[in-house]
Amino acid sequence: MGTFSRREALLSIGGAALSMAASCEREVPRARTQQPNIIFIMADDLGYADLGCYGARTIRTPHLDQLALEGVRLTEGYANSPVCSATRTALITGKYQYRFRCGLEEPIGPFNIGLPEATPTLPLLLKSLGYRTALVGKWHIGSLPEYSPLKSGYDNFFGIQEGGADYFSHHMVYGPMVSAGLMEGETPIERQGYLTDLLGDRAIAEIEEASARNQPIMLSLHFTAPHWPWEGPEDEEISKLITNATHQDGGSLSTYAKMVERMDENIGKLMAKIKKLGIADNTIVIFTSDNGGERFSDTWPFIGAKTELLEGGIRVPIIMKWPERIKPANESSQVMISMDFAPTLLAAAGANSEMLDGFDGENLLDILTGHSSPRQRTLFWRYNAAEQAAIRSGDWKYLKILDREWLFDLSNDQHERANLAEREKGKLRELKAKYEVWNSTMLPYPEDSMSYSLSGMLADRYSVDDGIPK
Repeated sequence: MGTFSRREALLSIGGAALSMAASCEREVPRARTQQPNIIFIMADDLGYADLGCYGARTIRTPHLDQLALEGVRLTEGYANSPVCSATRTALITGKYQYRFRCGLEEPIGPFNIGLPEATPTLPLLLKSLGYRTALVGKWHIGSLPEYSPLKSGYDNFFGIQEGGADYFSHHMVYGPMVSAGLMEGETPIERQGYLTDLLGDRAIAEIEEASARNQPIMLSLHFTAPHWPWEGPEDEEISKLITNATHQDGGSLSTYAKMVERMDENIGKLMAKIKKLGIADNTIVIFTSDNGGERFSDTWPFIGAKTELLEGGIRVPIIMKWPERIKPANESSQVMISMDFAPTLLAAAGANSEMLDGFDGENLLDILTGHSSPRQRTLFWRYNAAEQAAIRSGDWKYLKILDREWLFDLSNDQHERANLAEREKGKLRELKAKYEVWNSTMLPYPEDSMSYSLSGMLADRYSVDDGIPK
């Protein structure tokens, strides 16, 4: 564990004052439970460098920058998939998504599939430890009547079932189909307002309710921002003109920045509330993204984007704050992936060793709290479109797209430019062999998978001359 560089601290300082001003009210002394509250915040399609504390050049995120200054910022954070629903499957189960039929959908589309109701999940296990559990925001692991957050361990749900929604109508049109829209539990509802604000307000209400009950809460706050459609808080009239769900004909860097900044603003309000309630010290707050960025995002210093196993498609910010256990202004090079959150948070909640067995993810609590040094990991990915495969073992990364293979040393080449496959043939064989052994333990992609077929588009991203990803 180290500290922020001077440059990174200065990047955050201007915005930090706003956050401190918002939370300067004195904490109200009150009794608290021994178990920590857990607030897990996930953005949608956020690029690695879209936050000030990760190098953003045009986007202001003072509250998330402050969160990083008050906790630990990971530089080697990963999503389980370069697309949303697959990562969310891994997150809630603590396992590789390829062990579940729904995890093979990249992403889940019109074909309704989700987690079987009896699947052990993070919220279900936390409920058994006495937690109140709530999901506010995007679900995207199956729709009613077969699937819902309430069937997978959450006590309360306020948000959308599908992969996206208009920020003002809260519905999304997919050709002849219209999504269910905003839901309370398993009931469709109508609300007025910008979706990011509605989610932020509901998250605060959930925290207030749990605090009034003096009950520990696990709140999953899964923003839809900055996922398309590209609509800022002042774009309600523009939203009425959008007829294409993926909004290919709109958006801009300015609009994208406003979407991220409004999310940051709502996170600031939530942080001020837990401070005012007197529960901040024993509350774990985590921020991350479900996959790498898309279109208007910034993934520097990485290449690639959503739907690709290049670093830009899977490398994500991870920030964790827990004042009682994590010292402020720390930076960690520990490799961490979405499925690690389940065992790590269960350990923080006091789960026994039996409950912590059976995950593919690892309990990294001792490392995040500074009691152990970072350790090397071996992680695997695959993605059906363009027949992608990847493994990171230590600093080495093997990548296959279509019929091409690359070997990168990420300690020296984060930008994935220098293909060492010919120079390091032994390492290439070693990683390929590890991948094949691992892959043999996962479910095969079914012939009726609704995964998006992006092979042609992805093929165009590679140079014919030198075979290096663009």
